[in-house]
Amino acid sequence: MSDDTILQTTGLTKEFKGFAAVQDVNLKVQRGHIHALIGPNGAGKTTVFNLLTRFLEPTAGSIRFNGVDITNEAPAQIARRGIVRSFQISATFPHLTVLENVRVALQRKLGTSFHFWRSESSLNVLRDRAVELLESVDLGGYIDSVTLELPYGRKRALEIATTLALEPELMLLDEPTQGMGHEDVGRVVELIRKVSKGRTILMVEHNLSVVESLSNVITVLQRGSVLAEGPYAVVSEDPRVLEAYVGVAA
Repeated sequence: MSDDTILQTTGLTKEFKGFAAVQDVNLKVQRGHIHALIGPNGAGKTTVFNLLTRFLEPTAGSIRFNGVDITNEAPAQIARRGIVRSFQISATFPHLTVLENVRVALQRKLGTSFHFWRSESSLNVLRDRAVELLESVDLGGYIDSVTLELPYGRKRALEIATTLALEPELMLLDEPTQGMGHEDVGRVVELIRKVSKGRTILMVEHNLSVVESLSNVITVLQRGSVLAEGPYAVVSEDPRVLEAYVGVAA
């Protein structure tokens, strides 16, 4: 594993009662890149994410992060190493304010994450950093808004802010633009480009214009296996990808 490789999987496999949802996936993510994982529904993309974060246990294969084998580590330990994930469904607290959501994520640094009996004033020290993070994702004007009332695209931006609060070295973004209108997609694309500076992003994304705009490298999955890999210009012209991904035989 070279110094430029932040994440590498070797022979990564997940079987469910004999069915291989992911089979022999060799993935190499370069430090500082935006790496996209694409493929048709059922290709195994989210399963790969679940394996990387140990929501699922691999049947076979290994995962290395910064040269360290993390295959058998617990999800919390993987997160502490700097691998932080977002989900397809926005994972925020709907009845807290935007500021409170980010402040909860920042509590981990204080070691008070589960000290629910402490006064809320003990969290005031986190306000400045929370505001800074919200401004970085263009939510500075929504600080006191209740999260439930935010437009969908802004909720996704908030989720990215809470992810950034954990200071990830590698961000795993699962369908960051799913269900968005054109205007929100454009906003989130620019946001991902902005927050990618100084960190690495691995994302699952169906919107090919987003993939083309953001990605350095694309890995295409089909039926749980790697079908093709490379920059968008190469992968998008691959006849196997056209047939598997968009149903067009070249």
